Amino acid sequence: MKTISLCMIVKNEEEVLEQCLSSVESICDEIIILDTGSKDSTKDIAKKFTNKVFDFEWIDHFAAARNKAFSYATKDFIFWLDADDVLLPEDIDKLRKLKQELHDDIDAVSMYYYTAFDEEGNPTFKYRRNRLVKRTNNFKWYGAVHEYLQVGGNVVPSEIGVTHRKQDKPADSIKSDRNLKIYEKQLANKEPFTPRDMFYYANELKDHMRLDEAIDCYQQFLDTKRGWIEDEIRACIYIADCFKIMQLPEEEVEALLQSLKYDLPRAEVSCRVGDYFKEKGMFKKAIIWYVFALTLEADNDSGFANIAYTTWYPHLQMCYCNWQIGNKKDSYQHHLQTKKYLPNNEQVLYNEAFFNSLDQEELT
Repeated sequence: MKTISLCMIVKNEEEVLEQCLSSVESICDEIIILDTGSKDSTKDIAKKFTNKVFDFEWIDHFAAARNKAFSYATKDFIFWLDADDVLLPEDIDKLRKLKQELHDDIDAVSMYYYTAFDEEGNPTFKYRRNRLVKRTNNFKWYGAVHEYLQVGGNVVPSEIGVTHRKQDKPADSIKSDRNLKIYEKQLANKEPFTPRDMFYYANELKDHMRLDEAIDCYQQFLDTKRGWIEDEIRACIYIADCFKIMQLPEEEVEALLQSLKYDLPRAEVSCRVGDYFKEKGMFKKAIIWYVFALTLEADNDSGFANIAYTTWYPHLQMCYCNWQIGNKKDSYQHHLQTKKYLPNNEQVLYNEAFFNSLDQEELT
């Protein structure tokens, strides 16, 4: 059986590190922790799980730290996580099975990354990341911020999911301006930005509510015409987010429609265009866009997927829209579909009580 090294970089992760390591220690043959300057009990927690805890002087470059952590690995494959990630028991079982099947012809394994969840705990946003790589391939990380692992060869897509638990971290660390400062230091030093850097710098500007700057930066990224298609689509959606915050609905919908230039429509875009017409009271037009969203699937499995927009969300909106135009039966049927996904949702429970108060013959 092939062996696995877990390689992580950490700093001040005492709230989350133990749950992360506890979730995966049974599957890893080696755990390597690279600490970039913790002031709390992070290193003491790490030492409960491994004696391979190393210090690394932080140089404002995530890829440099990741590559250093990888350099300490000695096992056949390298697995990486962030401290606020966990593998749930069902995913550990899948990883254990995969470990038994690993062989030298596999260069890398991608896994789902679940980063948002509904009130039932079901993932609502996911995408793939290359998580497990053959050590002897010496794959490298690139990028000072929002680094990526460049892999090649035989990349196996798995059904394993890594669950991101950002909510378990203190709020002040989540709202950190660390990444923004790294980018602005690069700008001050006149270091060239790749299209990917421009996209993620725009994200940081948006997250810090520098909305006009973010919109300009996203547009500069799109103008390069050298970005990953999924990033181009997200840039359009994020421009729309900025306009939404600025309460500019016409500009918001124009940004959403701009995404159609880059690839097949995304369900999120379709639903949000539906929202635009719903807010205007144009319910029949809104319904067309919500129905369209339910027909859409991502063209490939490597992109970003907001699962809500192909499941409960369009049904919930069509419940409302159909009621507004007098289609009571259709409204009720969409309520039943929404209920399958979110039986305990506050709005769904309200709608349930409302429909129960009506003459059921009107609804069936």
